[in-house]
Parts: sequence; structure tokens; C-alpha cells
Amino acid sequence: MSAAKAPLVFITGASSGIGQALAARYYAAGYRLALSARRTAEIEAWASAHALDPDRFRIYGADVAQVDSIVSAGRACIEQQGVPDVVIANAGVSIGMDSEQFEDLDVMAQTFAINNLGLAATFHPFVGPMRTRGSGRLVGIGSVAAIRGLPGHGAYCASKAGVVSYCESLRGELRASGVKVVTLCPGYVDTPLTQGNRYGMPFLLQPAEFAERAYRAIDAGSSYRVIPWQMGVVAKLLRVLPNAVFDWGVQGRGRKKRRGEQ
Repeated sequence: MSAAKAPLVFITGASSGIGQALAARYYAAGYRLALSARRTAEIEAWASAHALDPDRFRIYGADVAQVDSIVSAGRACIEQQGVPDVVIANAGVSIGMDSEQFEDLDVMAQTFAINNLGLAATFHPFVGPMRTRGSGRLVGIGSVAAIRGLPGHGAYCASKAGVVSYCESLRGELRASGVKVVTLCPGYVDTPLTQGNRYGMPFLLQPAEFAERAYRAIDAGSSYRVIPWQMGVVAKLLRVLPNAVFDWGVQGRGRKKRRGEQ
């Protein structure tokens, strides 16, 4: 298949971690890549190191926390490469917060701006064109942290619960259009986002393994998938625990580092 006729995937947060692993997996599958991040130099270095065909990828500098920035990147993608077959809103942050600390309210605002509004703004340029075409996949990256609120993770857990609910709403809106909305909830993946965690991370996946499983779930058009499946079982068990039991179980659990903590 010529590069011009190959399917196209648009990925945010493509400069490292899950985003970069997904880019590698889709490139191996023959896709053209539309890669977006604030740190475009890191994408360029990665593409050079892996000898990517310049006819099969474009880089779009954008900050998902700024609506105009990420919407402009999406529109540029459509203009330069066409309407993607898959859009993966992967960019996200995870920062600990303490509501007693005034400055952590800014952390919550930043988290929502990136993880929630940024996700919706990522999808925005593509919804209409995909609906008109009658096909496409919009992929939201949630987290098992969406299932229950964890001490010190208020901003992150709330934002990822919002991702799950938002994608569910969008899925209903687009049900008859031919456009599928896929919600992926990773467990623990060995990325810069998790490497500073101060607690155990069961069923930890390498980014490439997560990307392989995510690729299969997206290709199948799954509406909702927890990866790995073992964390899905854990999440379901946590959901049905009585509050008193759950609260006792997480008492004393290590908290995610707040902004500025080493």
C-alpha cells in the first residue's frame, strides 16, 4: 500500500510513554502517523532514531491544555494528511494533590484542563468529518484510577472518571453514525508518569505490551477495555467493596507526589 493510501492515526502525547509506544505499533501496522505533543523535538529524535519514512508521518506541535492549540493541530492534520481513521487522545498528567493546600487547587485545574477539556478538544475537529464519512475511531485513554477515588489522587481519579463518563456520552451520541468511541483504561504501565510512584504497581506492563493490547482493542472497536485484564478484575472487586472496607484498605497507602516533590 502506498503511503498516501495507508490508514492514518492521530495521537496526542506522542513524545514519550504510551503515546510513543502506540505510534510505534501503528507504524508497524502500516499506518501513517500524525503525532502531536508540546515537545516536538523528542518526537523528531525518536522518528530519526527509528528511521521512520518521512512520507508516513507528520508532527504537530500543540498543548492540549490550550483549546485553540490542539484544535488547530487537528485541523492542520486534516488539511495536510486527511481525516484520520483513528484518533487517540492520550495526552495526560498525573499529579498528587492535597485539598488543604491552596496551591493544589491549581493542580486540579491543570489536570482537568489536560485530561478532560484537552481530550474533548482533541476529538472536536474530527467528529464532524468522521460522521460525514461514516467511519472512524475516537479513543479516550482513561485509567483504572477512574473506578474509585484514592487518597492523594483526587485530581487524577476525578479526571479519569470524567474521561470514562465523557466517552460513554460521546459513544451514545455517535452510535448511529458509524463512528466508534473506544475507552481504554490502563492499569500500571512503566512510563515517566508512573516511575515516581511510591506504592506497589501490580501487573505492571511495559509500554510496548500495552500498545499491542490497545491496538487489538481499538481494531476490534471495543467500547471499553481495561488493560491488563487482571486490573479489570481488581477494579470490579474494588467497586463492589463496601465503603468502610475500601476506606480501611487504602488507609496508609502511599500517595502520589505533589507538584514540586522529589
